[in-house]
Amino acid sequence: MKVQAARKRLNLNAGSWFLVLFFISLGIILRYTYVQIVAKDTYSERFSNQFLTDRVLQSPRGTIFDRNGNPLALSVTVNSVSADPTMMRVVAKKTPEEVADVLAPYVRISREEIIKKLNEDTAFVWIDRLLDVPNSNGIEAAIKEAKFNFITLHKESRRYYPNDTLLAQVLGFVGFNEDGKADAEGKAGLEAALDDVIRSNEVKVSIYNDTAGRPVFESVQSQFLPDQEKSVNLTIDTTVQFIAERALDKAMIDTKARSAAMIIMDPKTGEILAMANKNRGMASDVNKLKFEDYRNNAVVSIYEPGSTFKPIIAASALAAGKWQLDTVYNDTGTIIIDGHHMKNWDGKGSGKVRLLDILKYSINTGMAYLGTTTGGEILTDYVKRFGFGKATGIELPAEGDGILFDPKTMSKLDTATMSIGQGIAVTPLQMVQAFGALANGGKMMKPHIIKSIVNPDGTIYKEAQDVEQGQPIPESIAKQITDILEKEVSEGGGHKAYVEGYQFAGKTGTAQKLDPEHGGYLNGRYIASFIGYGPVEDAKFVALVVIDDPEGTYYGSQIAAPVFQDVMTQLVRYYKLSPTRSKPSKDDAKQSASKVLSVQRNGDGSVIIPNFAGHTYGEVRDWVHEAGLTLKPDGTGYATSQDEAAGSTMEAGGSVTVHFSR
Repeated sequence: MKVQAARKRLNLNAGSWFLVLFFISLGIILRYTYVQIVAKDTYSERFSNQFLTDRVLQSPRGTIFDRNGNPLALSVTVNSVSADPTMMRVVAKKTPEEVADVLAPYVRISREEIIKKLNEDTAFVWIDRLLDVPNSNGIEAAIKEAKFNFITLHKESRRYYPNDTLLAQVLGFVGFNEDGKADAEGKAGLEAALDDVIRSNEVKVSIYNDTAGRPVFESVQSQFLPDQEKSVNLTIDTTVQFIAERALDKAMIDTKARSAAMIIMDPKTGEILAMANKNRGMASDVNKLKFEDYRNNAVVSIYEPGSTFKPIIAASALAAGKWQLDTVYNDTGTIIIDGHHMKNWDGKGSGKVRLLDILKYSINTGMAYLGTTTGGEILTDYVKRFGFGKATGIELPAEGDGILFDPKTMSKLDTATMSIGQGIAVTPLQMVQAFGALANGGKMMKPHIIKSIVNPDGTIYKEAQDVEQGQPIPESIAKQITDILEKEVSEGGGHKAYVEGYQFAGKTGTAQKLDPEHGGYLNGRYIASFIGYGPVEDAKFVALVVIDDPEGTYYGSQIAAPVFQDVMTQLVRYYKLSPTRSKPSKDDAKQSASKVLSVQRNGDGSVIIPNFAGHTYGEVRDWVHEAGLTLKPDGTGYATSQDEAAGSTMEAGGSVTVHFSR
């Protein structure tokens, strides 16, 4: 009986277990069926939300190179830092102070500012964006060591300028776009002008993550990366740019000017080799530049060119057949135009002079007479042929047009004023383009700064072509003006631009600053300039130096010409150009060195007249001006004699007569 009872209980238990297992299996089957069929979408969404995340993958912005393949602007991937203050307090149980201690060494805000951000009642706050590469790497290691799972590092593209502020106004800068993407949109310079070409591309992809949020098989992301962007090669030579900027830095220190600019162009091709801009108080760190520091004065600003415009007027008068090289003008020091008296800079006359003397000695009355006898309508037509009055079309934003008189309404006085470079406004780049025609046998080339645009695979997307803008004057006229301007540098007022062993042509200029608010001119404020080209036998460079609002000496011959001389002396060596003039002997050099002119005064303030023999007109003129006297020159070339004996004295305001011969 006991055995039978035991067997009966065993059978009952087995049956019970069978029923239990049956119903469990049935439940699993039903649940599986429900999950797979009925609630498939719901559970897929939950799984995706937990393990599948959307990521925006971004290609780097296109690189900008100089003509020799040196990078000027490129993008690197760096970290941006965000925090979840709520998670920090509730889950990680960390205080803002201890977190700030870890982050502060790597970000650009203070410890106090970090603490303030971490005290915010939010689940997301930016700590810092776009760290530099060293700090980007450093903070990554620090967060990992501290095990801060409430700190997130976001990989973002940062624009990097390896030469710091070099070429800053040309390159421009990038900033946030409307979606808050960092360094995603060009804001100035070429970065803005080429934004459609080099802007980074984005794609949105879904990536599976592990429980720690790390991408599973992260390498598969590479197949989703967007195409790389095009790169740009400029005509700029980094070495030439560095030489120009260093020379301007020195000029800014010496003159305490408000700003300075220099353009160097190849006159045969129109390629810009350097375009330099400096502003008073400008930072040497590209990350500290102010928005106004990015103003490209070489292209944007307009100014009265002054005497540097006279060769353009002279060339136009010659080309129009209204003036000849041997045409004589009797300079009395004053000319009356429509009832207005126009005077030379010293108020004195030079007697009978020709175009050579008018340009070399920058005689205002002679230029006014030349201009009015040629006619305003004819001159304006030629001035426009030289490219003035409209933008050159260079690939840079906000280029200025300049201002010219209306030839139909301009008066005789307007014509005379334009003939001495006043009453009109030009951009520095327009001046370089126009003088490029003088340097290039009358052919004027369009300035350009982009050499080529290259596809990611290395093929050429677009290659710049040298564009001839026309021939405003015949080759013979260009040569005649060049011969005169070469003497301006070797013998005349531009002698401080003279490059030993080489022949350069050029012209100095000094002009009053325009008053943009009230019209007219700003009292006691000037723009000094020098423009030149050479070597004249086969010109490689045309260059303009503009120094805006200097303190103290403001003559272009004194402060702008030496900058040109400094830069060109370095460039002929850099380009390994052979000298075209024989070097002076050691005895000649000693003799020349011993004849430096300096102003010496007596106790009563009177000036002691030196021996001018052997000095150029420019050297004599500079001495006379510094001494507060007036020069009456006779002839051209080098001083051979003088009416006032060496060693004699003269009161301020007196005049000195010096005879010159070639």
